Amino acid sequence: MQPEKILELFARACTRFDEACMSHPSSDLHRAGCIQYFEFTFDLAWKSIQSIAAYYGLEPVKSPRVAFKVAFAQAWLETQTPWLSMLESSNRMAHVYNSDEALEVYDRLHAYRQPFNDLLLALKQAHSDGRCEH
Repeated sequence: MQPEKILELFARACTRFDEACMSHPSSDLHRAGCIQYFEFTFDLAWKSIQSIAAYYGLEPVKSPRVAFKVAFAQAWLETQTPWLSMLESSNRMAHVYNSDEALEVYDRLHAYRQPFNDLLLALKQAHSDGRCEH
């Protein structure tokens, strides 16, 4: 997918995720919706890195972990720490079968808002400047 298109999708996902996190949860169903917004925002985050990296001929990005390594090397991320936590949360959600574990992930969501928005800004800037360090 072209960088412009995926960055547009990532921007919309960030907005929706922010809105979901800012609303007061009225039920477990609402919390589950917030988790779903997290999951597709996370997916678009690493796929945005993948797209920009491919566009600029950087290291092939075939997984979220590699995406964060590349993004950190390009200074699109200041630290990998929140991203590794997000990766763990995302992986957990793929194998969670009880609501208590899902609610533990929900409790982390607010901490993920700023890293998503910071990455979006860095990727947009890098792409518009045409700057990537090979």
